[in-house]
Amino acid sequence: MTTAPHDNEFESTADRESTRDRPGPEVMERARGPRQYSARYKAGILAEYETLDKEAKGALLRREGLYSSLISEWRKQRDRGARAALAQPSGRPPADPLERENSVLRRRVGQLEGELDRARKVIEVQGKLSVLLEQFATDSTPTARGETK
Repeated sequence: MTTAPHDNEFESTADRESTRDRPGPEVMERARGPRQYSARYKAGILAEYETLDKEAKGALLRREGLYSSLISEWRKQRDRGARAALAQPSGRPPADPLERENSVLRRRVGQLEGELDRARKVIEVQGKLSVLLEQFATDSTPTARGETK
């Protein structure tokens, strides 16, 4: 009996061990959570679904892999959202008088702190200038012999 080159006789021990460590060719299915759909996708599907006849609606659901219960739930979500949006008054929300006064006062405090910083710098510069002028005046005072220092 002749042996083919692919028989186990020609495989080294390292080859046999490496094939044992390799995972099998079968891909294990991962458990997935429920699918999540974006608001844009839901709105698009609802708009398309509502324009179709009964047969085309079934085809759309099969094509997208959806159930009619999802469509019903998405309609409810859309209607709740639309009612909530319509219930809100239009325009800018009214400002609380305390918050308005608080923001005005904070702005004023910021302005006053800036002015205070500038005044402190001016006072510091004036002090340094006064010291320099005093030194200059004392250095240039005439001595008893009529010479300046």
